[in-house]
Amino acid sequence: MIDFVEYHTLTECLEEDTPEEEKGLWKLFMDGSSCVSSSGAGLVLISPDRWTIEYALRFGFKATNNEAEWEALIFGLTIAKHLEVQKIEASSDSQLVVGLASGEYEAREDSMAKYLHTSSV
Repeated sequence: MIDFVEYHTLTECLEEDTPEEEKGLWKLFMDGSSCVSSSGAGLVLISPDRWTIEYALRFGFKATNNEAEWEALIFGLTIAKHLEVQKIEASSDSQLVVGLASGEYEAREDSMAKYLHTSSV
């Protein structure tokens, strides 16, 4: 988890010539994890001005890796909503979560369908 946050935290100054499509764009990076004893997730939300918000989440319930990814996505989107973010790009290493969220995949399990519905509300 620490490697994930470190890898996705920007430390260099960026060029002032930001492409038009990236102006006002926030970026959300997340990673979920599950094991026998617990589950959790980490997320990094980066503003257009390059300041970061970092969270480590520990869930009080048993979750699969994909469910942990969804929880991180929903938490990140909730933060973005409270910050009145207008444009956001989310990245995850879960092919299932990305495929479902982008509409490329169809939810077959009830739990995934519920997460998909929750994230689109």
